[in-house]
Amino acid sequence: MRRAEDLYRAASKRGQACGGAFLSDRQQDLARAALEKLGCDFYHFDGGYPEAQRRVLVLDPEEGPAPVCFLKIESTAFAQQKLNHQDYLGALLGLSVERECLGDILLLPGEPQVAYAAVLERMADLLARELSQVGRDPVRVTVCDRSQVQWQEMPQPEIKTATVSSLRLDSVLAALLNTSRAQASALIREGRVEIGHIPQTNAHAGVYEGDVFSVRGKGKFQLKAVGGRSRKDRIFIEFFQY
Repeated sequence: MRRAEDLYRAASKRGQACGGAFLSDRQQDLARAALEKLGCDFYHFDGGYPEAQRRVLVLDPEEGPAPVCFLKIESTAFAQQKLNHQDYLGALLGLSVERECLGDILLLPGEPQVAYAAVLERMADLLARELSQVGRDPVRVTVCDRSQVQWQEMPQPEIKTATVSSLRLDSVLAALLNTSRAQASALIREGRVEIGHIPQTNAHAGVYEGDVFSVRGKGKFQLKAVGGRSRKDRIFIEFFQY
């Protein structure tokens, strides 16, 4: 919230657009609250494409775009492995770049073994030079404009179903990760689990339909729906991974 206030003061003083870093949805809510408290009416969020989750705060009366471009990351391996979101994110963070410099990472169904990573423009050339491998695959990286990515090809997340004994955090987390409750409880104790960007420490805490789970090292999930009970008195749930 303080960073949003500082950007507002800088934009007002200079009379020109100011942009920040990539923010999570929770951080966007906090920035929005801070700016509305100040009476600021010339801000917006931009992540490089319409459905972006991580977005940059831009203070600009003209509503110009954020300084965001994309890295096109293509595997050049002869025998390619199946790379996922975590592989690409880990490779980029392995270059010692701050998470706030990185936006969404998109894997399009029409382009297998290709990912597009939204990044701040000031970091794009450096990352393109330094990123040479994702997982075990060598990669070729080029900087491209947002107009070069075909957003209409973005897939809808795959909805999965499971049954849980209760709507306790450890029980639902075990279903999301397809693991045991003991392993889910261990992740909670280690401080690796957040719901709505709030750290969770109680394995017995209740969870609710619509909750968004972030599990460090495992990914991000949403509990989409809670249904009825099975004959064995277990609760049906629907969820997806971002």
